Amino acid sequence: ALQAPASLIANNAGVEGEVVIEKIKDSEWEMGYNAMTDKYENLIESGVIDPVKVTRCALQNAASVSGMVLTTQAIVVEKPKPKAKVAEPAKGQLSV
Repeated sequence: ALQAPASLIANNAGVEGEVVIEKIKDSEWEMGYNAMTDKYENLIESGVIDPVKVTRCALQNAASVSGMVLTTQAIVVEKPKPKAKVAEPAKGQLSV
């Protein structure tokens, strides 16, 4: 079951999934297949895998703000700046 996502990603990239799985098994734990570059590389250093703590904190903060907005009867936001009006041509002149 843990091999299925890697195999599916490889197959979608046009590479044989079983071959990719075997190469990943023989590699160090942080090494993997990057489908965008078609290379085997350190997935943490290349940014393919991000630390779980960062993602978890971002989701917790988003949920906290969403909950606060839903339970509050009023919310203060920044007033949008007015859009500049386009100058109209003088009377008697045709616009091009």
